[in-house]
Amino acid sequence: MRVGRFVRELNRAPAYRRLSLYWRVVIVNATVLLVATMVLSLTPAYVPFPDSLTSAATVLLGLLGLIGANALLLRPAFTPLTGVAEAMGNIDLLRPGARLQAAGGAEVTQVIATFNEMLDRLEHERFESNRRTHLALEAERRRIGHELHDEIGQRLTGILLELHRTLDHDCLPATRTELAHVQELTRGILDDVGRIAWQMRPGILDDLGISKALEALVDGVAETAPASVSLQVESLLPDFGPDVEIVLYRVAQEGLTNALRHSQASEISLALTQRESGGVMLAVSDDGTGLDPAAAEGPGLRGMRERALSIGADLSIESRRGSGATVRLIVADTGVVI
Repeated sequence: MRVGRFVRELNRAPAYRRLSLYWRVVIVNATVLLVATMVLSLTPAYVPFPDSLTSAATVLLGLLGLIGANALLLRPAFTPLTGVAEAMGNIDLLRPGARLQAAGGAEVTQVIATFNEMLDRLEHERFESNRRTHLALEAERRRIGHELHDEIGQRLTGILLELHRTLDHDCLPATRTELAHVQELTRGILDDVGRIAWQMRPGILDDLGISKALEALVDGVAETAPASVSLQVESLLPDFGPDVEIVLYRVAQEGLTNALRHSQASEISLALTQRESGGVMLAVSDDGTGLDPAAAEGPGLRGMRERALSIGADLSIESRRGSGATVRLIVADTGVVI
């Protein structure tokens, strides 16, 4: 008990904690040898020659005692390294802000400080990389959406007009039936192209803002959704930058899609509210089966985290198996510009 207390007090001493790992090992081993020397010098214990069975057992027990004392004294010096290794393995760059707490000797503290500095650089680089990636992605989505709407959509509309004019002419009943069928197929393709163009980049988001875009999103989902979908949007919201609006919309879109596909929910709610501390919060909640805490996050959730990271927002997921799930996106700064 006294040895354990001595070890704890030694490791709490500020002067000892500032020593390098090398000198701490030297001090520990020197202490063990000093104690062994004092035992042999100041007690009746001795090692005769030639050895006898009794003296050999005494030496063996003494050796085991020295090894045990050495291990006991050295363990606190190396324990922080194990904790640092485990903490390093648990760091996730999609959940920024986690840092290691300084503990242990001089080398361990230096390693932790260097690792935290590296995390700062990595998170900054990841933030800038995500901003550029999502900027390019949304620009490409906008271009493809315009191409689908302006080029493919107009050509399909022209085909429909030609079919309509052809049907107005005199033709055989069988031909008229076939042309009418082709006309319906073309109209369906035109509707699909319009829907895809909307998904690529909703024009209402640029024209009327996030509130109307979310209303249109919920209205479009509710038509075919197997669950009841509700929307709550506060009337007085701060002005958003265009990058914040598209992230809010994409997270809401992905959250609704995940809930409809996987949760088996009967009720899904989408809410965009202003926070008392500033900024806004987007929440997508359902009463479905929930998420398995032990399961790895799928590409949808990881994609939402990357989008949140691109504007410095915080995305959290609360769920218990069988109790539904809630995805929350908190945007503290609504004027971020990519």
